[in-house]
Amino acid sequence: MMSSNVVMPELTPELGWPSYQLSKVERWKSNIRSVQQDYIAEEVPISLVYNGTPHVVMLSTPTNLEDFALGFSITEGIIETASELQSIHVYNRSNGIEVRMEIPKSRFSHLSGKGRNLTGRTGCGLCGASTLQQAIRHPKPVQGELNLPAAELISALTAINHHQQLNQLTGAVHAAAWVVPGQGVQYVREDVGRHNALDKLIGLLLRIGKNPAAGFVVITSRASYELVQKAASVGITLLAAMSAPTGLAIRLADEAGLTLVGFVRDNQHVVYTHPERLNHTTYPTLIKSSNS
Repeated sequence: MMSSNVVMPELTPELGWPSYQLSKVERWKSNIRSVQQDYIAEEVPISLVYNGTPHVVMLSTPTNLEDFALGFSITEGIIETASELQSIHVYNRSNGIEVRMEIPKSRFSHLSGKGRNLTGRTGCGLCGASTLQQAIRHPKPVQGELNLPAAELISALTAINHHQQLNQLTGAVHAAAWVVPGQGVQYVREDVGRHNALDKLIGLLLRIGKNPAAGFVVITSRASYELVQKAASVGITLLAAMSAPTGLAIRLADEAGLTLVGFVRDNQHVVYTHPERLNHTTYPTLIKSSNS
């Protein structure tokens, strides 16, 4: 059952930068041509600046940028807690959006040597990392007593579709949703980049004081390494993806103690690591032997 108090993605443009535009297109169907107006998702350069020094430029959907900046700062190990983000201001520029943040000097001193002053493309989770240590980070093992009926995975993914306002218009963005067992989808964030959507969701949860380990996360994409790393870094114990995981994602999830589930769709799913958190006894269609 879908929650009635889901926090929906905001489509209102931040500082004049739209999240989508209307464009005239030539549409063909069954060899029939029509000219229509179509909704096109936008991606905007977002410059993340710490203590006056530019760190990285990410291409992102220009919504929920304070959530994005906080989530990115936490999951990239720049700060450890939301309280360490001392101030944040979003500024419109002629060629993009600048997010200026102040963090403790001790955190900034570690950041200054990371060398990530490069553009992070929409699909890039490791852009700008200059060393192997920066690229492959190993979060602490997650702790959590999550016991999830497997049927809730399917219902959660179905519920996300009803809350993806921007994707319903454009068909071009990913979503990350935080789901509480027995309560359904609580919060959803969208972005053209799958890792950006997860950063926005994590930033929201930490900003409003929610414990990420109290629920699980569903993403409408494949499960790549950086999604597992970001989820585990804030204690999320179960990550479910609509598509497949990568080998590196599986190895990191296993190491971190995170339950990783893929191909969540159409009354099916594949559990890759730590299946003990999923309860299939209430899902009889999935406990039949494949050899029967």
